[in-house]
Amino acid sequence: MRMKLHWSPRSPFVRKVMIVAHELGLVDRLDCIRTVAATTKPHELLMRDNPLSKLPTLVLPDGTVIYDSPVIGEYFDSLHNGPKLFPSEMAERLTALRWQALGDGMLDFLLLWRNELSRPAPSEPHLTAYATKRAKALESLEAEAASLQRTRFAIGHIAVGCALSYIDFRWPGDRWRDNHPKLAAWHATVAARPSFRATEAVDDS
Repeated sequence: MRMKLHWSPRSPFVRKVMIVAHELGLVDRLDCIRTVAATTKPHELLMRDNPLSKLPTLVLPDGTVIYDSPVIGEYFDSLHNGPKLFPSEMAERLTALRWQALGDGMLDFLLLWRNELSRPAPSEPHLTAYATKRAKALESLEAEAASLQRTRFAIGHIAVGCALSYIDFRWPGDRWRDNHPKLAAWHATVAARPSFRATEAVDDS
């Protein structure tokens, strides 16, 4: 039973669910529909499935619509009987969900930051706030790098890995690794996974 996924090769949240699909062997069940959903230009056809005009959006064979990336990821995780990316044991689950929230939150402000930089007159208070959040998020992750390394791979690792990779994608000159060597070493291992390599972001327009 095939599913329709509103998809973009440059969306970090789409990449997140595609990594989940690769990890779980579900890619062949997805029909990826190229969809451009700009912040300032809602996509009329996408809004028929998702009134928020946001990616990713998943449409099941019976017409059921699922969004956004945490919900799609957990749905994918229900479709197999192997080790779960959303753990069931509470302590492990809370850690995975907290890391997912941190990674997703980083992507939220990174996208806002990039949009702000595209404005003719960017707001300095906003830019300062985003830079502060970036610094604190990286500082927090550096302190948890050993835990990321030893904890079983789960949805939190995917979200954090996507956030760090998005910095590399949109700010290729950013030298975040210089002051976060433990986090950089962990990211190198996760970025080498086949699921990450198969879903590297592409700016196609």
